[in-house]
Amino acid sequence: MITAAPARTPEKAVLPLPADRWQAHWRQAIRDPAELLALLGLVAEDLGVSAQALAQFPLRVPRGFVARMRPADPADPLLRQVLPIDAEMQVVPGFSFDAVGDGDARKATGVIQKYRGRALLVATGSCAIHCRYCFRRHFDYAGENAAKGGWQEAIDAIAADAGIDEVILSGGDPLSLATSKLAELTDALAAIPHLKRLRIHSRLPVVLPERVDDSLVQWLAALPWPVAFVIHANHANEFDASVDTALARLRGTGAQLLNQAVLLRGINDDLDSLAALSERSFAAGVLPYYLHQLDRVQGVAHFEVSDEQALALHAGLMARVSGYLVPKLVREIAGDTSKRPL
Repeated sequence: MITAAPARTPEKAVLPLPADRWQAHWRQAIRDPAELLALLGLVAEDLGVSAQALAQFPLRVPRGFVARMRPADPADPLLRQVLPIDAEMQVVPGFSFDAVGDGDARKATGVIQKYRGRALLVATGSCAIHCRYCFRRHFDYAGENAAKGGWQEAIDAIAADAGIDEVILSGGDPLSLATSKLAELTDALAAIPHLKRLRIHSRLPVVLPERVDDSLVQWLAALPWPVAFVIHANHANEFDASVDTALARLRGTGAQLLNQAVLLRGINDDLDSLAALSERSFAAGVLPYYLHQLDRVQGVAHFEVSDEQALALHAGLMARVSGYLVPKLVREIAGDTSKRPL
């Protein structure tokens, strides 16, 4: 059973953070599984740690996120999200390199459009944490970085389609970029008259909350559109006081905060974990949004939860918590006109 969440810090009590603090934390991220496990008092051989999986998809995890892991617990739900293991190297039928059809939905370099009215902009391939279930773990970030040419191809493609009224900043993680680069991008987008909303998908406020510094807050508050800020947390233990502070600062800009999670075997595939996640995110001022069924990319099959179990868990969650705490259970299917509800 997950313990009750601590009270969140009131917005008026949030203190400024040094401008360079997040870059220092980024540089200090753990990249060696042996170092990670030594900090937790665990042994690599006991956990099936794989050098091949590490070579295919490197380990990266901020030390602040590691500090939220339970020492000496090989089943810790945060550890399981980042540790490269032998199971990733299994080739499983039905799992592909582009599980959600990003390639077929390419509109321009770094621009993906799957759904009416919305265009996703791959702002960067960098991220502060490498989640082992990542659906873009095989994505060609070198070839599909929207920042190429000063964003011009991406901006031109969006400007040329008056049917696009919402841009989604994604990646990688868009907050991996310096705030000055983000401002350069949004200044260019602001010249497009048919844009009505901006959505930002970022895991950094959870895994590297120091990123939410004064310059980022000032940039967000000055944006000319309503902003939906979608964070990504899969387990209640990912929240702590530092995350609460970062989220309070984001809310102070006027952004609407939403959480999307992925249903993951051995991490959050039980009713207690899902209820605690919804309650903890709401306590931090974040509304549950999506609970995704796993995207079937090669290397992640060991995380998959059956549809039958997913539906049973979702029904149990609806019976247990208030309706506004129940995220939509969805799957992304290549070629569909929206996320598909289960």
